[in-house]
Order: sequence, then C-alpha cells, then structure tokens
Amino acid sequence: MIERYSTQQMRDIFSSQHKFETFLKVELACSKSFCKHGVIPEKDYKNLIKNATFSLERINELEKITHHDVIAFTRAVSESLGEEKKWVHYLLTSTDVVDTSNGVIYQEANNILKKHIEEMLMTLKQQALKYKNTPCIGRTHGIHADITSFGLKFALYYDELLRNYHRFQEACKQIEVGKISGAVGNYANVPSYVQDDVCKDLNLTSVNISTQVLQRDRHAYYISCLTLITSTLEKIATEIRLLQQTEIREAEEYFSKGQKGSSAMPHKRNPIGSENMVGCARMMRGYMISIYEDIPLWHERDISHSSVERVCLPDAIMLSEYMLIRMNNIVSNLIVYPKRMLKNIYLTNGVIFSQRVMSTLIEKGLSREEAYDLVQVIAQKSYNEDISFIELVKEQSLIKKLLNEKEIDSLFTLEYYLKSVDEIYTRVGIK
Repeated sequence: MIERYSTQQMRDIFSSQHKFETFLKVELACSKSFCKHGVIPEKDYKNLIKNATFSLERINELEKITHHDVIAFTRAVSESLGEEKKWVHYLLTSTDVVDTSNGVIYQEANNILKKHIEEMLMTLKQQALKYKNTPCIGRTHGIHADITSFGLKFALYYDELLRNYHRFQEACKQIEVGKISGAVGNYANVPSYVQDDVCKDLNLTSVNISTQVLQRDRHAYYISCLTLITSTLEKIATEIRLLQQTEIREAEEYFSKGQKGSSAMPHKRNPIGSENMVGCARMMRGYMISIYEDIPLWHERDISHSSVERVCLPDAIMLSEYMLIRMNNIVSNLIVYPKRMLKNIYLTNGVIFSQRVMSTLIEKGLSREEAYDLVQVIAQKSYNEDISFIELVKEQSLIKKLLNEKEIDSLFTLEYYLKSVDEIYTRVGIK
C-alpha cells in the first residue's frame, strides 16, 4: 500500500524484514518441538537459537538465483550456522512456514485494527449521546419523509459497526492459525505434534486439517468482515456528503485554517475526507472479489493464490486501518448545524406533519382511505402553492368538525417524534 493510505506501524508489520523475522520464529519453533521430542539434539537446537540469523540483502541476492523466497531465506539462515544448519526447515514444506508466519503477522495487525474499531465505536456513541435530542428531517428516496433525531443516525452506525466488530473477532480466530503438516497435509513426514507445539508457542490455533496450505475460505471470510467494516464507514461518509450539500448543509466536515477546497474557487469547502472513504471502500470490495477467487485451488495446492494474497491482504488490512483512523477523525470533528436542521424541517410549509394529521383523523372515525385522500389534497396544495399546511388543515370543513384548534396545534410538535429515542438507545446499548 502506498504511504498516503497506510501508517508506518502497519507498513512495518508487512515489511519484508518482518516477514522473514517471523519465518525465523516459525522455523525455530519447529526446531524446539523436534528437540522436545528427541529428534534434534539439544546442543544443535541451542546453536540454532544462538546463531540463526539472516540479512535481507542476502536473501534478495539468493532469490535472484533460486527464484524462491523461502529457499533463499533458508539458505541465508544456513550461512549463519555450523553443522546445526541441517535442521533448518527439517521435514517442512514452504507453506508450513509461510502460512503459519502469516497467522502471526495477521494477529499483530488485527490487534491494531481492533483498537481502531473500538475507538470508532466510542466516537459514534459519543456523537449519538450529544445529538440525542436534536430533531432533524428524515429522508427516504432523498425526499423529506418524517422527523427524527440526528443522534439516531449515530446510534444506528454504532449498532451496525458493533455487529461488524463481533464478526471481525470471529474472523480473526479463523485466520490467526497455523499448519505444519507437510507437502500435501498428511503429516506423513512431519508429525502433528510439531504443529500443535508451534501454534501453542506462537499463540495461534492449530488447525484440524489442511492440504499443503490452509484453506482459503478463512481468508475470504476475514476480508469479507473487513469489507463490511469499511462499507459501514462508507455509509457514514455518504451521509455526510449528502448533508454537506449547499442546499441541505446540516453537517459538514471540519475545515481547518489554511485548508483549500479548490484551486479555482476560493469559496469551496468540499467533503474530501468522506469522498476519499467512498473511493477506498471501492478498493476494498475489489480486493474481496480477488480473495474469494483463491478458495478453489487445484488438488492439494497451486500457487495462483500467492500473488493475490501478497498484494490484496496487506493492502486491505492497511487500507482498513487508514479508513478507521480517518473516519474517526471526520466524525469526531464533524460540524453540525441544528438551526439549519430546524429550518429544513419547516422547508415544506409543515406538510411533514401530514402523517400525524391523517392518523388522528382515523382515530376520530374516518377510514384510512378517507383520511389519506383528504390530507393528501391539503398537503399537495400546501406544497405546490407554498401555503402553510397547518392553516389549510384548520380551514378544512370536515377536519374542523372532528378536531378543535388546540388539538390541531398538538399535531405539529417536534417532541412527539423524539418520544421513543430513549427506548431505542437502551435497545442499542447506549447509555
């Protein structure tokens, strides 16, 4: 991933240096198990622990000759050893090391992602509480529909991201695993106790069965959860973009001193952060499709998945972290305009209260069809002719027979639409 969309911490985790350091951890953990079970002499194991090292430069030199990064790695390590070098990569196949090493690396990355998700959840919760009783217009199909609470938007995002977090935690368990099962996964050459010992040492789960590789449904499920998380971030970003439109302007991204919106138009304040989130989410869905295509490999393994995973998984993980950090900053510093929200509620002359008028007329004895058709005519007249809806309601002869003026006025209060907010927050778990 390019530096613009990744942190140094995450780039370090997926660096070549760290990858080979983790390879060495796996190799030494295997040697430890063999020593424990009397296969490798203790003296040789101690020398492996003491002397085994490598340089990235030497691995790169050897790979130019071998065209195989694991062989280049094992030979570079062997050059740092004496007779004990014969135990390096003993009875293993390359993917024993690669897949188990990746389990360690993913775990390191996942611990960082979990922290960022938790921070995002906290921000959404704080904003939900802050705007709990802030009325705004709710829109369906992009059209004014009914009055709601601005805080409910954040409560909804909180609930959705929390579901995604639980999914992600389960996906982490499925990808933070190891396998040391040999060339076709039958434990014929390397005994299963090595896998169990290694995974215990590295804090990974030892899989029940594998071929030469771990099965890629694990990776597909994992990236699905990352894509769900980032799609939720995109959902929030899309709402901010819509609310920041000049004609709406109920909320907007923070615009720092000295920031510029356009090289041509000095007045511009664009939702560039949210637009960036949408673009990043598109990339995530692209990565997901590629990873899904890695599930059906030929027989016990082919290498068609390798190039995909070398690019897509590190990029997806780094991009997810970037999106969580940036979206958290956008939401934390969001500029909200409650007065504009009130103005927009009344933008359509009060027709937004039509449902309450209709429901009350039904309660007074009209059929639903009669009430609907009656109120629709009044609402359309109000909307089309720019006339106050409440005044037209008060002038309608049938309505005047069923409702007095005080009763009509009570149908046009904002408090009614916020009456269940506390209950919803309790259901979501926000206090």
